Amino acid sequence: MAHSPDLKHPKDEFLSHVEDASPNISRNVNAKIWNPLMGISKDNLRSQVNAFCREYGFQDKQDVFFRGALAAQNPVDYEDIPELTDDDKYWLRREVTNRWHLPKALYYTIALCSLGSAIQGWDNTGANGANLSFPQEFGIENNGWLVGVINSGPTLFGLLSAWAADPVNNLLGRRGTVFATGLFCIFPVLAQAFTQNWWGLMICRLFMGLGMGIKISTIPVFSAEVAPASIRGGLVTSFQLWVSFGMFVGYCVNLIFYRVGKLAWRFQLASAFAPAIPVVVFVWFCPESPRWLMKKQRYLESFQSFCRLRNTEMQSARDLYYAHCQVMEERDAFAGVSFWHRAWELFSVPRLRRAAVASGWIVISQQFSGINIMAFYSSTIFVEAGYSTLSSLLASMGFGLVLFVFAFPAVYTMDTFGRRNLLLTTFPNMAWCLLAAGLCFLMSTENSARIPCIAFFVYLFTAFYGPGIGPLPSIYFAEAFPLSHRELGAGLTICINNAVGSALSLTFPSLLKGLGPTGAFGFYAGLNMLAFVVIFFIVPETMKRTLEELDYIFGVPTRRHVSYQVGTWLPWWIKKYIFFQRKAKLEPLYKLDGSDDTAGAQ
Repeated sequence: MAHSPDLKHPKDEFLSHVEDASPNISRNVNAKIWNPLMGISKDNLRSQVNAFCREYGFQDKQDVFFRGALAAQNPVDYEDIPELTDDDKYWLRREVTNRWHLPKALYYTIALCSLGSAIQGWDNTGANGANLSFPQEFGIENNGWLVGVINSGPTLFGLLSAWAADPVNNLLGRRGTVFATGLFCIFPVLAQAFTQNWWGLMICRLFMGLGMGIKISTIPVFSAEVAPASIRGGLVTSFQLWVSFGMFVGYCVNLIFYRVGKLAWRFQLASAFAPAIPVVVFVWFCPESPRWLMKKQRYLESFQSFCRLRNTEMQSARDLYYAHCQVMEERDAFAGVSFWHRAWELFSVPRLRRAAVASGWIVISQQFSGINIMAFYSSTIFVEAGYSTLSSLLASMGFGLVLFVFAFPAVYTMDTFGRRNLLLTTFPNMAWCLLAAGLCFLMSTENSARIPCIAFFVYLFTAFYGPGIGPLPSIYFAEAFPLSHRELGAGLTICINNAVGSALSLTFPSLLKGLGPTGAFGFYAGLNMLAFVVIFFIVPETMKRTLEELDYIFGVPTRRHVSYQVGTWLPWWIKKYIFFQRKAKLEPLYKLDGSDDTAGAQ
């Protein structure tokens, strides 16, 4: 990033006032969240802001940016800043009291881009219904592995395309990438209806994966970059909300075309193109990601984009200037320039490695939960339970409805209860639901309660999944990586997700045949508990922190994080919830240096 000679780094000014330097982003041993503007005098802050405005063409906005910098410097005590106008303070207060009151352009961007994710859910459930007919037409009904390969075609090709998210985003931007990948979600999806053999169908699904791998990496990142920190989790949850909606609609389409007969699968698979049409048409009316524009040194456009996404110019200037200061910190810590250098830094730089490990484990945990197996094979599972084909499709539609309805609570709980707490609460509950559903298969087929009990526990499992691990992966990997490595980190995470998802989709038909429903459900219950244990130790909380402040969250060494969970959090939890000691207090792990603000106990 270019700097003018007279633009002083905010941290340099701060170091002239205090003895302690800012924490190392890659090794934040003291778990401090650093505000690079803290401690700078007003006169020096004004001179820095003026230099910034001269360099990036904001000479007529110097007063606006200075007020924004003051608000960023004192996010809690802004009421006592005389330079801020009454209107500034009014809107800053509303960020707390009315945090969902934001411009229509923000909600339009989130909703339209997330609509593209409906294709993913719709295709999964289209394949669910198609599994009952296309294997018979192509004569592969006895080849479970081949059926599994066809079903997992999008994720198999997504293994390769996810890595292309970085160069494609760099070239086309967030909007252009959403548009380009949307085309892959129209033509290959429609082509499935006209295939005449199994390998033609698989080729279409592989090309779908070419677009889906990049799209799934980009949409959550786009959403996270335009959303304010206070409600970022709830807004990015819309990605999973639309996936769930797509799954529900897909189940409905399965029922609509059920009576077509052996050709039903063609309509069930091809209909998933519908959500992509409005996305590719209307995405150009969304503001481009202001952080991507910053990355490309297009600061004037970035400010214009922020102005469309925030309520006032002062808030837009605050977010732009604060992000700029933090990005300069990132630039000093992560020097990678080439694609391969930055890819290597994901594993060699501790701060980036911790983000990659945490994000990677969360997507693995989502696959371990068993939800995608339900999405692809719930109709098959219900047939195993004794349902007729029509009844199994109806039961699967109920599964989709529960998934959609219970995705809504996450919009609120993601930024109040917290990402980590939702995971730790829902995984054990999903585990016992799967175990109970599996044990119900041991009931006699003559027992009238057998089928309703299986359906009940599958639905209950889905209800716990909806507000927990369902929306978490797309939120977490979108916010965990710094701007310099965000596309690469997202691509790596999606690659891990597709690899594990493909492996589980490929093996489930054989697993179901070899272990039976009870053994298969018990196996996934065990995987849920494994996910719970690892999340407890290695996944940090990211709620209500700006994307740039998360550098310091992931800068905390894993050893320090594990030590806190075992030595501080667990004893507190036992005192409060086992021995009911109401006065038990939990010392937070993260603290915003220079203020009383904390980042939560996790």
